[in-house]
Amino acid sequence: MASTDKPYPVVMVLGSGGQLGQEFKYLHAHGSWRWQPCFFDHRQADLEHPGQISSLIREYKPAIIINAAAYTAVDRAESEPDQAMRINGLGPSRLAEVCANEDIFLIHFSTDYVYHNGLTRPLREDDPVHPQSVYARTKLSGEQAVRVIQPESMVLRTSWVYSRYGQNFVKTMLRLGREKSEIRVVDDQMGSPTWARDLAGAVLRIINDHGGDLRPFAGVYNYSNEGECSWYVFAKEIFREAGLTVRVLAIPTTDYPTPAIRPPYSVLDKTKFKATFRLTIPAWQDSLKACLPELLHA
Repeated sequence: MASTDKPYPVVMVLGSGGQLGQEFKYLHAHGSWRWQPCFFDHRQADLEHPGQISSLIREYKPAIIINAAAYTAVDRAESEPDQAMRINGLGPSRLAEVCANEDIFLIHFSTDYVYHNGLTRPLREDDPVHPQSVYARTKLSGEQAVRVIQPESMVLRTSWVYSRYGQNFVKTMLRLGREKSEIRVVDDQMGSPTWARDLAGAVLRIINDHGGDLRPFAGVYNYSNEGECSWYVFAKEIFREAGLTVRVLAIPTTDYPTPAIRPPYSVLDKTKFKATFRLTIPAWQDSLKACLPELLHA
């Protein structure tokens, strides 16, 4: 661990029970970082109860809060819009108010689904946003509130997140691959899969490299693994790497209707992130290969 004259910052991670939050815990347990962590899941720090979070802040005095808490049930949000807004929109807004009052730098995560703007080249942070689902609209509301209320914040838009934890596309495909000999997967939605551990690791590297003083880096950034694919191509690669023999049929979105509308193209441009932080981002195929052994031997 590199030495520093500055005291190690206290970093509070909210949503530590989710996919991304658990990867922060995993990386802290398996690495050396110049920060002092405190982890809280939704039972300990509920975004719908800002007083609860304020009490924890007074106790732990964090310099940075990483908000990995979110309502992520994309389709269910269509029938639970109020709850989705309370967690994804109002929760981050209230958290940003606390951070602004206490001079705490806030790192908040958003989604590629906010774009949905008709463009078919990798999407930049300053491209138009046009969310089409309840989930996407509530996430956009939250990230906009964070940026307005606490300008000393970092919003990271990411996409197609998976890990060994929680529910995600990779785990669903592995389950279906063991149960079925043939499945149908949408082939006209393009994006970039993201291993949650890569995203968490990038954030921790940024904190580590800059001594916890992230104020010069406030703003919106895109982060996903490198490359792009459709859900169909993603599924075929999952089965190939897992050694599962499954016939995968490519279908259009119209053949697989869902309550929430998905963007047809949401590949993220990471030029700003890579130029600012000088970090290498792994290809999605390499990260999938690295993650799969944990899922196959869980």
